[in-house]
Amino acid sequence: MFSRFQISHCPHNSKNNYGYFENFSAEFYRCLLQSFIIQMPTYKLTYFNARGYAEPARLLFHLAGVPFEDFRMTHGDGTWEKIKDSTPFGQVPVLSVDGTEIPQSMAIIRYLANQFGYAGKTPEEKAWVDAIVDQYKDFMSAFMQFVLAQHNGKPTEEVERLKTEVYAPAKETYIKILNGLLEKSKSGFLVGESLTFADLVVAENLFGLEKNEHFVAAEHPKLLALKENVYGIPAIKEYIKSRPDTQF
Repeated sequence: MFSRFQISHCPHNSKNNYGYFENFSAEFYRCLLQSFIIQMPTYKLTYFNARGYAEPARLLFHLAGVPFEDFRMTHGDGTWEKIKDSTPFGQVPVLSVDGTEIPQSMAIIRYLANQFGYAGKTPEEKAWVDAIVDQYKDFMSAFMQFVLAQHNGKPTEEVERLKTEVYAPAKETYIKILNGLLEKSKSGFLVGESLTFADLVVAENLFGLEKNEHFVAAEHPKLLALKENVYGIPAIKEYIKSRPDTQF
């Protein structure tokens, strides 16, 4: 997390620069700690009091052990109406980094994953992580058409049509792709040998689907194992114990 300048400007007793130091002095450690404190950004994540599209970003913060302000709005309390016009795209989530605002959930998640080291280890892995998340977005687009039709009281025939012609095929494709990737995986993760933000996005999505009775994890052992692996990571497990229990 330190730049070369941050490290090299601190006094030390070695002739070797940029990370290969020897014979550290107490003064060096004090300087390094001060650099860390000065350089650590101030993060604020603004969203509703729901998991929704912001939850993978929250998981990344807790996974990395990086403090942030988790600003949660309550529907109907007037807060969103007050701040909506001041947000970059008129929607949330929004991430503020030292006052610079970043909109769009996937842009936020990808930014944090790159900052914290969970975006993939090679260009090819990063491309695959992006591809999986794009597939998730395709599925969610179909899913939301169906759910919103239900929520908005559309005619039964229209709801059933969206369920059978839009949502069900998208879900089948999504689950098939995820199972196929995990079938080939030697690590139990979707991409490569270690956790990436694709695992976080998918695990949280499976949790939400199951909570709202749109998915039965027991019918898909590999997906269940992925979710349990992600939720079993100590930092994430600890966060989940205390996070608000919301429907979405």
